[in-house]
Amino acid sequence: MTVFQIDDGWQSGKSPNSILAKGSFRNIWDNPDYWTPDPVKYPRGLAPVADRARELGLELGLWFNPSIQDSFADWEKDAAAILGLWREYGIRIFKIDGLQIPDKKAEENLRRLFDRVRSESGGAVVFNLDATAGRRAGYHYFTEYGNVFLENRYTDWGNYYPYQTLRNLWMLSRYVPAQRLQIEFLNKWRNADKYPAGDPLAPENYRFDYLAAIGFAAQPLAWMEASNLPEEAFETAALLRRYREIMGELHAGIILPIGEEPSGYGWTGFQSILDGKEGYLLVFRERHPSSKGCLETHLPPGRNVTLRPVVGAGRPTRVKTDADGRIAVELKEENSFALYKYTLL
Repeated sequence: MTVFQIDDGWQSGKSPNSILAKGSFRNIWDNPDYWTPDPVKYPRGLAPVADRARELGLELGLWFNPSIQDSFADWEKDAAAILGLWREYGIRIFKIDGLQIPDKKAEENLRRLFDRVRSESGGAVVFNLDATAGRRAGYHYFTEYGNVFLENRYTDWGNYYPYQTLRNLWMLSRYVPAQRLQIEFLNKWRNADKYPAGDPLAPENYRFDYLAAIGFAAQPLAWMEASNLPEEAFETAALLRRYREIMGELHAGIILPIGEEPSGYGWTGFQSILDGKEGYLLVFRERHPSSKGCLETHLPPGRNVTLRPVVGAGRPTRVKTDADGRIAVELKEENSFALYKYTLL
């Protein structure tokens, strides 16, 4: 874990998402205290939370929505609010939500907001752009400002299926750098009763480390309440620590999809190409009946390749690509994964 992100609700003002008092994304500045910490939830402000995060080696991030009326006419006030939070608490990561970009003026004002914050913070402040609804930025423009928060999935509504999250990342990675996409994994023990009885693809049927690994080619996002997790969840800590050690190198490569389109029943994954000789292969065996899979890759044909396991269930092996660049791999269990460092011989 590198960032602890506090979602909507930390602020005194109320957004439309509030279950206590339905607010608005418009005319936020009618309430001059909108972007001050909620005095009931944070009676001492955010300083104790930010200090504790730093003690744990984490950064604190906040949710934020610019006031959308009149094509972001209040962009300067929004920029000042973000800069104020950065200067007071050292918070430099903001999830930007609630955007509507109906015209060119809105686009220009939003860019002015981001540029002002970036300039006055010396590039310290970055944004995660929520691309889940409406006419928003993220995939193909405003890419210089940070990452993309890709999707809203909830076990409460029974619409979080791990293979669908994996498929979305797999399909997008042909066109958008996977490293810029935030990919969620949820608390699989919560709301198990919201899924059909015996559903083989429901989250409860996956190991927690598998759910986390779905986002390894991207920015893994533990999208859940941090409290009330069972002890089993914390067994994933060692996996995440090891991933953090190699994440920078993994993300330094060109990341592309390999194998089949995820369906819940195939062999699939990603390849990070570092140079002409080395890289990473992240392989998933879904509920496929065979322990051996053959995956189409971006490796050259007819070459010997060593696979060194980094995390997951893989074993050290040496394989040879076929005439189409496919490789054979083995994973003993269904719904298992392996991250390999590969070297062409």
